[in-house]
Order: sequence, then C-alpha cells, then structure tokens
Amino acid sequence: MQDFEDIRPYLDSEARQVVDSLLADPEFSAAIAGFRYPRWYAWFPGIVGKLVKKYLKQETAHIQSIHDVQIVIEKYLDSLIEKTTTNLSHDGLQNLDPNTPYLFISNHRDITMDPALVNYMLYHQGFKTLQIAIGDNLLKRPFLSDLMRLNKSFLVKRGLQGREKLKESKRLSAYIHYCIEQGENVWLAQREGRAKNGLDKTESAILKMLHLAKRDKSEKRALAKAINSLHIVPVAISYGLDPCDESKAKELFAIDTVGKFEKNENSDIQSIVAGMTGDKGDIHVAFGEPLYLDNEVTEEEVAGIIDTQIINNYHLHPSNYFAFFELKPDQENNVDLPNIFNKSKADIEQLKINFSARLAKMPANLRPYLLAMYANPVIAKSI
Repeated sequence: MQDFEDIRPYLDSEARQVVDSLLADPEFSAAIAGFRYPRWYAWFPGIVGKLVKKYLKQETAHIQSIHDVQIVIEKYLDSLIEKTTTNLSHDGLQNLDPNTPYLFISNHRDITMDPALVNYMLYHQGFKTLQIAIGDNLLKRPFLSDLMRLNKSFLVKRGLQGREKLKESKRLSAYIHYCIEQGENVWLAQREGRAKNGLDKTESAILKMLHLAKRDKSEKRALAKAINSLHIVPVAISYGLDPCDESKAKELFAIDTVGKFEKNENSDIQSIVAGMTGDKGDIHVAFGEPLYLDNEVTEEEVAGIIDTQIINNYHLHPSNYFAFFELKPDQENNVDLPNIFNKSKADIEQLKINFSARLAKMPANLRPYLLAMYANPVIAKSI
C-alpha cells in the first residue's frame, strides 16, 4: 500500500479525521447547502449554511469507519433514486459469485451515477462494495477529493505526458491488480470521458494499462493471463432519460462547428449535480459474464469482446426508439413498442408526447445531436 498513498481510498483509521476536516471546511458546507436547498441557500446563504453544518455534525457523529460513511451515503442515494427515477432494475448478478472479486468495466454515461448504481446493486445483493476509479481532473476542489476517497474511490491522474504518464499508468495497473488480489471489487469506466453520442466503445488504452503491471514478454499468453486474473465483468447501464443530454449536445455541437469545447471550472461539477438530481426515467443495470480468454489476444480484441457484451446487454428504453423513429420514420411501423415494453398504446403515446416536448425545448441546432445520442444504442444493437 505504501506505493499508492496519494491515490488510494482512505482507511478506516483515517475516516473520523477526514470527516472532521470536511465539517470544518466552509466550502464543503456551502456546497452541500447549495445542493440540498438551492432556493433557500440563494436567499439566506449564512443561515442555511449554519443549519446544514449543524445537521451534518449530528448526521456524522457516529462515523468511525468507511462502512459507516457508506451507510450514510446509501441513505441519500436511496432518496435520490426515489426522486429521480421511475424504475430501477438489474440482471446478471445471479450469475456472479459474491466471494469472487471482480473488475467491473461499464459503459460511461454519467460521472457519478454510473459507479453509484453499480455499487448500489452490489450492496443490496450481498456483494462487497466497489473501489471506484475517478479522474483527478474532476476533483478540482480539495473537499471533493476527500469526499470521494471516503467513499472508496481511488484517483486516476490525468494530464500527464511521456514517461510520467507511462509510470503512473503502470502504478494504476498495479493498484487495480492489488485490489483484486486483496479480494476487493473495482469499478472502471470503459473510456476516459462520457459517451456523449450514445455510442459505447471501450478504449484499448484501458486494456493496455491493465496489462502494464503484469507485462512479461517472455511469457506466452501474458495478456490473456493478466485479463483472466482480474475477473473482468462488462456492465451495461442504460438511462431512460439523460439529465445531461442538452449539455452533451452543446459540447458535440461546439466541437463540430468550432473544433473544440471550452469547459469552465464549474462545468464538471454542474454535470455531476445535474446527473444526480435530474429526471432519469427508468434505469437498468445489466451485469455480463466474466471474461475468460483461452487464447492470446490483442488489447483491441479484448476491447471488442467487452463492447459486444455491453451492446448485447444494453436495455433499450422507449426514448431510444422515439429518437430512432425521428431519424428513420419508415421503421416505426415495424416495431411494436406496447408489446416490447408491456405497456398500453396510450402509455406509449404519452411517453412519446413527453419525449417530443423535451426535444421541442432544445435549441433547433442541438436536436440532431440529442436524437443521435438516444437513437445510437438502437442502431448499435441492430448492426
């Protein structure tokens, strides 16, 4: 563990001290107050901030371990799911062993909800909670880093170049292998950055990183052996509605028209808050089968195997079909949505009206991007 001090999650022995440090940080209290009570905080920041700080002290007084922290977080996540989703379902976990550590590699649609939902499902099915990989570029404020590391997150250092990048990638690889060897489950996104266009594709660089710590040119099937030892399980997370769909469309439009999208210092935090608090409709989390390779393969081929499971297991929602029919109107009569979703024609029609209203609120120049991000999973599954 000595080699991973600056990236590892906090330990039980550190939990109380870090919680006390957070409670003493006015920026942390202000952020929680603004998140929980945005309207009241806008009018009375001083009063609301003090009341929230007092409540947080009471809420966290018992915390002595990371498990205690996660119990508090789970309560808030329960409330969040209740308020922002219409249904949450999962499948595939029944085929996995709670006593086997897995590296869960999922598609990436939301910064915090993706790992949170995988964690939620594991916790409620008797599996160990995850160690979560998160880019340090998302943690521009110290309290965010502390908060994430209290919730079993480890840091992935971004923005490095050359030898430093290679050295850090090898250390990250070693840490992930160490976690699995210690019996810890791990979550990793299939790519750096969210799939804003709705196309879920694993970056082969992720597999190359995972191989680095176990690379041995003299050993046959070195990559296959490294992959098999990690017990990789692909996970497909699908949201009926994406609270960040408009902001993602803005980013794609900017890249297409001016060649780049400029983030400000609050962009990622705004995406995190929107993803957590926005309406998500139905959500499904599909756990695939553990990868076992009996032949030597390339990193690109392993990425393709993961992609196939994620695409095949991806649960389509009515919104995906509505967008697809907007782009391919001739296909609408070929799909029986009431039968697929076990809903009445009236219910499907109301969902379609709601989706059309959502689309109508978007600026006209963003609508093609929004339609594509919802329609692409349908297209990917039909190829």
